[in-house]
Formats: sequence, C-alpha cells, structure tokens
Amino acid sequence: MKIDMLITNANVYNSFLKKFMKSNVAVVDGKFYYVGERGQDFFSADKVIEAKEKYMIPGLIDIHLHIESTMVTPATFSYGIIKNGVTTIVPEPHEMANVFGVSGVKEMMKASRDCVADMFYAIPSSVPATTMETTGGSIEIADIDELLQTGEMKCLGEIMNFYDVITDPACKTNQILNYIKTNYPDLIIEGHVPKLLDLELQQILFAGVNSDHTHQTVEGMQQRIAAGMFLEIQEKSMTEEIIAFLMNEAVDEHFCFVTDDVMPDYFQKYGQLNHLLKKAIQMGMPPEKAIYACTYTPAKRMQMHDRGIIAAGKIADFLLVSNLESFIIEEVYKDGEQVYHHKQPYEQVVSEKSFPESFYRSIVLNELTAKDFEVSLELEDGSYPCRIIEVNDGSTFTKEIHDTLSISNGKLDWQESEYGLIATFERYGKNGNRAHGLISGDIIKRGAIATTYSHDNHNLLVIGHNVEDMILAANEVIQSQGGICCVLNGEVLSSVPLPVGGILSEEPLEIVAEQVDHLTLTLKSLGYKHYNVIMSISTLSLPVSPALKITDRGLISVNEGKFVPLVVKP
Repeated sequence: MKIDMLITNANVYNSFLKKFMKSNVAVVDGKFYYVGERGQDFFSADKVIEAKEKYMIPGLIDIHLHIESTMVTPATFSYGIIKNGVTTIVPEPHEMANVFGVSGVKEMMKASRDCVADMFYAIPSSVPATTMETTGGSIEIADIDELLQTGEMKCLGEIMNFYDVITDPACKTNQILNYIKTNYPDLIIEGHVPKLLDLELQQILFAGVNSDHTHQTVEGMQQRIAAGMFLEIQEKSMTEEIIAFLMNEAVDEHFCFVTDDVMPDYFQKYGQLNHLLKKAIQMGMPPEKAIYACTYTPAKRMQMHDRGIIAAGKIADFLLVSNLESFIIEEVYKDGEQVYHHKQPYEQVVSEKSFPESFYRSIVLNELTAKDFEVSLELEDGSYPCRIIEVNDGSTFTKEIHDTLSISNGKLDWQESEYGLIATFERYGKNGNRAHGLISGDIIKRGAIATTYSHDNHNLLVIGHNVEDMILAANEVIQSQGGICCVLNGEVLSSVPLPVGGILSEEPLEIVAEQVDHLTLTLKSLGYKHYNVIMSISTLSLPVSPALKITDRGLISVNEGKFVPLVVKP
C-alpha cells in the first residue's frame, strides 16, 4: 500500500491508554493513517524514518499564553516554539488589543497565518481589564461577533475582572458573558480567578467561567475541580504539594500545563511548554501523565479533536525524543513534514515592518519634566500615614503597607524617605491622566526604570529613587516609541526597544533575549530581587492582580475593586 511516510520501530505514546507501545506509524496527507505492527513489508512509503526505539510523542499544545509577553512577533514566536516541540497554541492577544483594539487582534492573527506552528486565538474578553484605567483600544460585543466570524477563535479569553462579575450584574464583563451564553452557548470561556473560594468561586462558575490558570493552592484546586472547573497549571503553581496532588488524585482529565507569560530570555534558555513537561517529570510525575497534560487534555479542553493524539485520522504533529527524563527533542514534525532536527541548521528568517505603519507610532506623550514627578497634595504641612505598594519575591501579587511621610508646601517629601516613587502616565493622547504612588520591598534601591510594557493598559510606568534618573528613563522610552529603559546617575545602563505598539520587537528571538537578560541583570544589580523581574514590574499597573496596584487614574485596592487615596484617611 502506498503512503507518504512510515516511522518504524518507535515507542509510540498512546493517549487513550496513557502508555508507550512499540509500533510503526504510517502518515498520509499530513495525517496519521495507521499505528501498529505493519511495516515495510506492507507499506510502500516515499520516506521511511527509523526511530530506533525513540519515544514518539504528539506535538505539544499550549492553550493559554500571550505572545506579547515574549515581546516578539508571531513569526518569531513560532520559530521559538517549534524547536521546543510545541506545534499548536491558543494565544490571547489582549495586550495588543489594549493598545489597538480589535485591529490589534486582527493584525496578530494576520501575522500568524504563515507560521509553521498552528496559532488559533482566544478573543480578548477584558479589554480594558477594568474601568479603572485608560487604554488605547477596547473590545466590545460587536468586535466579538466580528472575530468569531473568522473561524480562527477557539474560546473567549480569560475573564479577568472577577470582582465586577460577582458584584455588578450590569457590568460590561457580565454583558459579554450573557451575550456569549445566549448567542454562542458552545464557546469555551476561560477564567482568571485568583484566590476565589466557596461562594465567590461558584458565582464565577454560575456566570459561565469554568477554568482558571492563576497561582494555585491545593485547597483551591480541590474546590475548583470539585465544582467542575478545569485547571491550567503554569510554572509558578508547580510546587511539590501541587504536583503531588496532581499525581495522586484522579484528576488527569481536569488539568493541563500552560505557560501564560514567558520572558524572552527565559524562553531562549529553558524553552516553553516542554520546560514545564520536563520539570513535572523531574518532580516525580510519571512521563505518561505529564505528556497527557501537554497534549491530550489541552486539545480536549479547546475542542481540537483533530490533534494531541497519535491515532488514525489525527494531524501528524509529533516529536522524537530519545530520553524522557532529559526530554531533549531530536526531531519535530508538523503535518507530517520535518520542521526541526537537532543536528541540522535551524535559523530564523526575520522580516521588518510586518505591521501597519500606525503601529510604530503609538506613544502620544510629550517628554516629561521634573514637575511631572511632583506629588501634590491638598493638605497642610505635617506628617501623614501613606499607602505603599510592597513588592515581594515569589509572586506578582503585592501588599499594601502604611508608613508616615511628611508634606511640605503641598508636596510629598518622598525623596527624603526610604521609599521609591511609582508614577504612571496615559500614553495614548486621550486625557493626559497621571498618578503617583510609593513603592517598597524587593525593588530597585537606586536609579530608575521606565516602561510601556505595563500590563494590561501599557501606559508609561516609571519607578525610581531620584527625579533626574526618572526623567531620563521616561524620555528615552518616549523617544523610542516604546520599550523599557534603566538609568542610574544620568546614564542609560540598559534598554529594550519595543517599537510595535510599545510592547513588541521585530528583532530575532536571540537578540531580544539578550537585551532582556542584560536588563534583568542590571535591575538586579540595582537591588531588584524577584524570580521574574520584568513581569513583577509590568504587573504593578495590573488592576486585577492583588493587592495594591496603580493605573493612570490612581491607586487601586484590587480586592475591594476601588480607588484608594495615597494618604490614608484617619
């Protein structure tokens, strides 16, 4: 019988039995045709791959991630994930949507269509994430209809404003949820529900949100699974206790692994979803279970019934791996064609200006001066208790602490204190909003950093210990039309230009990784202590991530869902 390709003598992963079986595999028209004992005596193949008992594993599938977190274009991202064995992803482009609205989503989709990896998309559901910030664009119900007509959408992306969903039946997020449930009842709805338990958790489920990818605890996982919620486990949730729970409880059908946000330097050094798979194995999870959670369950969750399995009729996406523990990927096949071999050259083709010209002119903000960093307060001279954002290593959540600072001539004397200043400036030319706060903890102890890579609104965020450095860092970013800049004593120490919407680079992955690595080391040399320095900084303006954050409209108590003043009222 004539076929396109025959893989012989492979240890093939059987998803249905969750075990490896020595088999031959036939491929026809980019799909698996046969898995079993029949070999070259029966099939006449154009190409024969002798697997030499290597492990044959379905292409890995990541169903919750943001390409923009890696600060690169879809083409660059595809290049990076293919060599790491990831053949299908479901990214949610809510960062580009916050900058450009529906056009940002459509341009990301357009930039993905010629990529080697399959990129389906999640509709950004929370743009803006809250009503307490200014963004460049928004996603409305009419936009959702338009995006669903493309056929490239797999789900409604993470519902982030969980507080409003629970407390405000008329809020925009509830309007979207009700519209989806009425008009698209089969559409998957993804969630972002940190720390919710008991009644609040089930209120979210009642609203239609039935997954969570945020930082987990064993108690939270038990309640989520018992209530019918699907879990998407990212690396920060991979503790010994959680891995033990996932291994020892009968929950294989209720979770998968996802990456969510991966910095470019981390991506370049460790990989992507394959890194989580390997880590799970090294933490004691049986390889068969870890592979299941990176192939079968994510495909099932997104109703992608044509992949994630090596079986007749499924898309022939697969990897060849010689050792499961080290999980070094030797070959990757997409639609039955080899797209990566560890002994052959693998080079990225880089293209410039792959987005509309307007995407390179998105910073509408005049250069800043010393006056922009004055904290004016209508209070008499004296000492007052102030709210302070405290950053701690180990989490992107912050704490609210209080301390007493002095006010002189209507200005906060923050430079005389041990605390840094954090300020954010609306960058879209809409209203000129700006807000100031105080910051402490595991942050820089000197110098300044400015960035337009600030989730999710991507306004200009500046942190520093002296005004001169803050001005220089901010203006460098403004002049560059976006990016990240670190300054000390009037000298630019490190920068990452992000000219596409102020959040993406068109440089090769290797270059962006080097820039971010240098920036991270520089920030650490200035005192920043965090497992993910850039994400820690960028989420200080994320008003759906507990506990005290800041947007262009002011300080926000996330758990209360309201603005709070810098000075604590008696």
